[in-house]
Amino acid sequence: MSEAVVAEILGAVDPAKVFVGALIPEKYLHDEALGVSPQRPLCVVLAKSDSDVSAVLRLALEANVPVVPRGSGTGLAGGATPIEGSIVLSTELMNSILEIDQENYTATVEAGVTLEQLDDALRGLGFVYPVFPGELGSTLGGNVATNAGGMRAVKYGVTRHQVLGVEFVLMGGTLVKSGGKYVKSSSGYDLTQLVIGSEGTLGVVTKVTVRIYPRPKHAVSLLVPFVTPAELTACVPELINSENLPLVLEYMDANGLYAMAKRVKMDLGIPADVRESAQAYLLVVLEGSHWDDLTDQRENLAQILSSRGAIECYFLTTKQGEDLLLARESAFWVSKAAGANDIVDAVVPRSEIAAFLEVVKNLAQSTNSYISGAGHIGDGNVHFSIFQPDLELLNEVQEEIFRYVVSIGGAVSAEHGIGIAKRNHFYETEDSDKLEIMGRIKLAFDPKWLLNPGKMLK
Repeated sequence: MSEAVVAEILGAVDPAKVFVGALIPEKYLHDEALGVSPQRPLCVVLAKSDSDVSAVLRLALEANVPVVPRGSGTGLAGGATPIEGSIVLSTELMNSILEIDQENYTATVEAGVTLEQLDDALRGLGFVYPVFPGELGSTLGGNVATNAGGMRAVKYGVTRHQVLGVEFVLMGGTLVKSGGKYVKSSSGYDLTQLVIGSEGTLGVVTKVTVRIYPRPKHAVSLLVPFVTPAELTACVPELINSENLPLVLEYMDANGLYAMAKRVKMDLGIPADVRESAQAYLLVVLEGSHWDDLTDQRENLAQILSSRGAIECYFLTTKQGEDLLLARESAFWVSKAAGANDIVDAVVPRSEIAAFLEVVKNLAQSTNSYISGAGHIGDGNVHFSIFQPDLELLNEVQEEIFRYVVSIGGAVSAEHGIGIAKRNHFYETEDSDKLEIMGRIKLAFDPKWLLNPGKMLK
């Protein structure tokens, strides 16, 4: 049966875009999740059109073969990692920007368009798509699948806040269109929002329509050291309520900041006495159209932060600000290179961040683990890199973190998704009735559970 379905696929799509057996490139055996083992699929298909996607899903259903959707493979939860005997269906070649509508402030793109590609196209027109999850090589289709967030979420929200419409293909080949270039609708179930964050378990996204915004002309950045994380987090509510809601509010522990800066060869220029006393750093970025207004707002923020216990407020040049954002975006690669055993991206209410950081600090000490933190402090999402080579103890550390997070009203994943990596933790902490409803939804879309099986749900 396996050989038969591959033969049918070779006859239905461009055979040069189908890889089988030993000819499958290594990158398709995994995504970027730590601790998830690579797996060789039955074949890999690089779809070039909706009709390719429909053909593969129709043939796979007929042959009862599972399909794993894939974008750029930059996910951190194993969502794009193949399962044995599966077809990996990549949309990376579906990379056309179909329309930039400057009257309706929308862009419509194929699923394989990357964030970098869209940003390059919008920049010259004076627009921006504001969701930047830290990996500009990620695709819009992949972002929809995981409901990607990133540093700008404090101001612009996450993917689901910026997507107006999607087209997706069901297992069996049916193309479904949902939403469009309008900004509101009360016309039945919102399938667009249901598909966002479904991790490829309901359908394969082929087109996306997103909001775009006028591109601000200027940005200013501050790097602010604090003696303790608690002092830093106490400033967040006032910053959220400030005159100009920050574009970026990022927390970094001291060791993490220095390691990130080293990776991008950035000299932070922080005096030795500050480095010795500061345990936590806050990165603030403001954006706007008028430089004088921005610099005044920067001064006001600096006064607020100083009154709240900041050791110092460093005003960064434009180049320094860009370099530090680049350093922050490299956090995962720094942790991976240093040998991190896993990454946690839990989210908690903002008011609980200080207590959360203290709990994790104590947990690290009690388990002889090293845990480094950095994250989107403005929306309660802290990323922890956990260094604990004992896999049983690593699992216990993660379980303790997730139990605490859920107990204070948070969630297991803020933006990376559940995939394979966090599925068991998700089931151990999530409400059973909710999981049952999710399973029913999955059955309605994919009765045979062939579309990305084992991801998020089990």
